[in-house]
Amino acid sequence: MTDYQKPYYLLFNAITDALEALGHLDVPTATRLLEEAQIKAEEVILEEA
Repeated sequence: MTDYQKPYYLLFNAITDALEALGHLDVPTATRLLEEAQIKAEEVILEEA
């Protein structure tokens, strides 16, 4: 069974950072943060599979 705790925290922290960037109207940074977190979370899940 896959442990989703690490990817969950990774994504949660990225969402928090992206929301902060959006609060400063920095859409490119928010987009980059979310895209990088998505890639990292996928890698973590695939490594554990």
